[in-house]
Amino acid sequence: MTADPHVVVIGLGYVGLPLAGALADRFKTTGFDIDRSRIDQLRRGEDRTREIDEARMRASPLLLTSRAADATGADVYIVTVPTPVDAENKPDLGPLLRGTRTVGGLIRGGRDTLVIYESTVYPGVTEDLCGAELERVSGLTRGVDFFLGYSPERINPGDREHTIDRIVKVVAGENPAVTDRIAALYDKVTTAGTFRAASIKAAEAAKVIENAQRDINIAFMNEITTIFAGLGLSIWDVLDAAGTKWNFLDFKPGLVGGHCIGVDPYYLSFRAQQIGHDPQVILAGRSINDGMGAWVADQLHARRGGKPGTALVLGLTFKEDVPDLRNSKVVDVIRRLESLGHLVTVHDPMADGSEAAHEYGLALVPEALESRYDLVLAAVPHADYRALSGEAILALVADGGLVADLKGMWRKVALPGDVDRWTL
Repeated sequence: MTADPHVVVIGLGYVGLPLAGALADRFKTTGFDIDRSRIDQLRRGEDRTREIDEARMRASPLLLTSRAADATGADVYIVTVPTPVDAENKPDLGPLLRGTRTVGGLIRGGRDTLVIYESTVYPGVTEDLCGAELERVSGLTRGVDFFLGYSPERINPGDREHTIDRIVKVVAGENPAVTDRIAALYDKVTTAGTFRAASIKAAEAAKVIENAQRDINIAFMNEITTIFAGLGLSIWDVLDAAGTKWNFLDFKPGLVGGHCIGVDPYYLSFRAQQIGHDPQVILAGRSINDGMGAWVADQLHARRGGKPGTALVLGLTFKEDVPDLRNSKVVDVIRRLESLGHLVTVHDPMADGSEAAHEYGLALVPEALESRYDLVLAAVPHADYRALSGEAILALVADGGLVADLKGMWRKVALPGDVDRWTL
């Protein structure tokens, strides 16, 4: 690693921006994003992901650009673009390959040129697909003019404890010397240190199973939730008791969306099927979790006696206290309620209304809390909703209405009167 490398981070979303900010404190760093409006926003100190506050954004030495000329000929390129799935839940490598082509047009080659990927992929993508594409576009030779590396992202949106500067970074290069150089880079930005994986493929595999493991454990919780519902038991009462055992795993049921847990298992299952293996456990977990939204809606409809009415859904983001709408499974609940005849109003103080309209065709109604509804569903436990008093909750419910609390955040809130209540 050169003493003062120029680092370019490709993609300034939930992963790329915090990483670029941390790197900029130690190295000359350019944050590149093809979305000019995103660059303009960040230059004003505004981060719609809310991962970096305005004061820090304004004080950061990070160079921001949407012009390729500003990112040409750097020493290190780090690719942090999304890796979603398509409508058939197959890996969509389009954004990754477009990002790779961008880098291919920027690198000039040299013994110190590194191209590091952080995007979640199945084993083999970095070397077999991205490496070949970099060679094709740049006309350079991998292992001579540039070198490949991988360091899986571990950003958890909204998590202020496990930030980029406090987590162990897994690193891997195409040879031990490259791995050492990548470790030296990341060691400068995290106090938790780095772990040298045995290979790039091992690092890719480690990342993809981290979220697949969580997905499978949550699927178990969701399955027993549906079983206990049929027995008239609340999963929260069961977990309160089971959780007293010292080695009981603390997983919770719910809607499993977002950019990682709801996506990564499909990357692993896709690769498994390519080599002739039927990934039964992985896909069973995905099937259970993907069906949870419709199951919740059906439970609420049945609780209402099968009568459609007005419904207020509180929260649209994929998890609490973040503005992230990617792969939100609350949408599944809404779509099912609508198909059953309910007139649904959506409220979310964290989400961006234009993004909700663009991604899902849903309108967010800021004044929704001023009306009353036959069904009130607390879908996402944002802080604003957790703070509601019993009187405030009751004010949202029409006579004879139902208060539904998906995550059990109001379990201990007393509601005046005999309002009907539901939770998992």
